[in-house]
Amino acid sequence: MPQPCKLTVVSEHINYLMTQIYFYSGSNDKLKTACRLCAKAVQQGMRVMIYTPDAALIEQLDELLWTFSPTSFIPHCRIHEDDQLVHATPVILSEQIQPEAHFDVLLNLHYQCPPLSGQFKRLIEIAGVSHEDKLAARERYRFYKDAGYAIQHYNLDD
Repeated sequence: MPQPCKLTVVSEHINYLMTQIYFYSGSNDKLKTACRLCAKAVQQGMRVMIYTPDAALIEQLDELLWTFSPTSFIPHCRIHEDDQLVHATPVILSEQIQPEAHFDVLLNLHYQCPPLSGQFKRLIEIAGVSHEDKLAARERYRFYKDAGYAIQHYNLDD
């Protein structure tokens, strides 16, 4: 059973504008959906952090970001690589979120609400089609709604 979400605020990172929540539900393949959303954000000049504490999922996503499109790839690296590389790369894969992280978008692939999400301009959530994933996504959605976030919801048919 998913743990309840908690709102963590770091006072020096409070923005006057609340984080925008984008919820995508009904994804048949959450990793491919994540790749498509990353590609779109990168095309718009945004930096993206993809968050999950699951090392195996990070490994899968790392491979997929190189191969999901036959004509291009999404430049990415892991958070623990060379600092210069991390700062120059638009998409970062991470199993943790640090208070000093400077990214426009946080793409959450964890079943719980991510920590420190208020320091990002946008937070993207992707809900799959499995029963367990839907339940966890509903908990996260309810948390954001109860916390006063404006949520943009998109129902996917992929």
